[in-house]
Parts: sequence; C-alpha cells; structure tokens
Amino acid sequence: MTRQEAARLLHAYIDGELDPAKTLELEAHLAENPSVRAACERLREMSAAIRDKADYHAAPAWLEARVRAAIPAERKEASARPIRWRWLAPAGAMAADWLRPAASFAAVAVVTWVVALGTMRPGEDERITQEVLASHVRATLTNRFYDVASSDQHTVKPWLSARLAFSPPIADLSASGFDLVGGRLDYIGAQPVAVLVYKRRAHLIDVFVWPIEAQKTGQTLVHDGFNIEHFAKNGMDYWLVSDLSRNELDDFARLLAEQSAAP
Repeated sequence: MTRQEAARLLHAYIDGELDPAKTLELEAHLAENPSVRAACERLREMSAAIRDKADYHAAPAWLEARVRAAIPAERKEASARPIRWRWLAPAGAMAADWLRPAASFAAVAVVTWVVALGTMRPGEDERITQEVLASHVRATLTNRFYDVASSDQHTVKPWLSARLAFSPPIADLSASGFDLVGGRLDYIGAQPVAVLVYKRRAHLIDVFVWPIEAQKTGQTLVHDGFNIEHFAKNGMDYWLVSDLSRNELDDFARLLAEQSAAP
C-alpha cells in the first residue's frame, strides 16, 4: 500500500467502513509509517473534538446544493434516493454521514462549515486557527495541495485573481529557499480566500490570504503539532500553517511580511 492510498483510506478507517482485508492492510502500513500514523491520530482527535463539542444543525440549502454539485455525475445517478443531511453522527460513530467517500471535497465543505458555525465558540482568532489548520490537514490527507501548480507568480496570481474579488500579493522568496509551488481557493467561514503554497525542502507551507479592514496584531501558535503564524500587512490578513520548524517558519513569515510591506 502506498502512502497516498493510505491517506485516502483514513476517513473510512476511522469511520469503521473498511472491509477486514483493507483494515489489516492499512493497519500494517500505519505500523510502519510514523507520518501516516500521526496524520491518522490527528484526524481521529479532530473527529472526537467535533463530535464532543458540536451541536446538531440542519444543513442550509445552499450548502447541500454545493456538496451535491461536487459529487461526480455517476454517483448522483446512483444516489437518487433522498439523503438525510446532518452535521454529526450519534455518539457511537467516529464521524458524520457526510464524511463518507462520496467526494473528498464534500467532506471539506461540511467540516469547514461546522467550524464556521463556531462549534468551539471561542474568539475570532481561535475560530480562524481551527479553520486554517483543518484546511491544511485536509489538503495533506487528500493530496490536493493546489488548484494551479506553478512556481511562477505571474501564473498563480492571475489564476487566483480571476476567481476572487481581490488580487492576492505573491512574494518570490526562492532566493531564500522558499519556493512557490502553486495556489488554491478555499473558504474561511463563508469568505473565499487565496491559499499560496510554498515549499521548503520536503515541507509545504500554506499561506492563507484575504483582505481585512482593521489591522490585527501578529501571533505565533503551535496547534496539533503544526506551527501557525499570523500577521497583517497593507490591508491583507496572512495565516501561515506548516509542519516546518518554528524558527524556519518565523524566518519565512518575516520575509513574507517584509515583501508584503514593500510599496
């Protein structure tokens, strides 16, 4: 079993949906691969935290339509029967019905909305921290790091600008060892944001960017084994998430802030 296949099966494994043969094969892979095992534990902890602290909510019509639109046509035909949409499974299950493998994007949309509802009900920054971290973990588990793959900022920037109501600034930090590898669209709450993806050796860095009206105070966090940096420059909010070491992510954040502050 490859690492990519194991990552794709983690949701079903945690939900108890794999057949015995696949379960044994995946567990053997987990025993030999610490990084996939760690990803599995993070996903298990996230599922448990959501299950324990979230309320039940009816899915809004727009979200159901968005999830259905993400499901391939052949699955729509096979799933013509009515679906009962709900946020969380009963206490005995590891995750909700919407985390079945209909489409990984469907799971992304629903998990993001659960956090956006404020299931933890902390402050605004903690809510955003939960969401950017969840997005980074999902991208890692589903191997969907970017929608547009390119090291050229003149390719990534127009692609994102054409799909957003703002034009995200993109810094070229390759001379400092931080290479741009692509970008993707995501949502923080109900707001569409740009995600710039950089690489430092084997480590990926997600940079979430969106416009803000008021300047915010920067901060550094450690959450579920990931380092997170936050700062605001020139009317843009920046949230950085990576498993890169704290010192190196600090260096990256400083360089990014310097370029972002440049006229």
